[in-house]
Amino acid sequence: MSYKIEPPEGLGAKALVVWSEISGNYELRIDELRVLEDACREIDLIERLEAALVDADLMVTGSMGQPVASPLVQELRQHRGVLARLLGWLKLPDEEEPAKGTASASARQAAMARWGRGA
Repeated sequence: MSYKIEPPEGLGAKALVVWSEISGNYELRIDELRVLEDACREIDLIERLEAALVDADLMVTGSMGQPVASPLVQELRQHRGVLARLLGWLKLPDEEEPAKGTASASARQAAMARWGRGA
């Protein structure tokens, strides 16, 4: 059964995949849709941070002249954590526990692999 809900405006490619797979395979309440939108916005932000890191130094000089991790690295780690928490709040079924009346949880697992779940 497909529940096709239009995605919010302005989502990037990876966020659109996540939106489509989750909203198309699970019947979400309005609060869950908001969490899904927030998760998709986090995906877009993570993508931007990762793109910025491509040309940035991983180590920078700290206030006392010491080498420290780039603030981009720290931000990326924090936003990956936020994304993980948001997705956890959706309480989608695990592979071992497919939900009754919904599509297979394998769609969720495939989407998680694409989003870079390994934060």
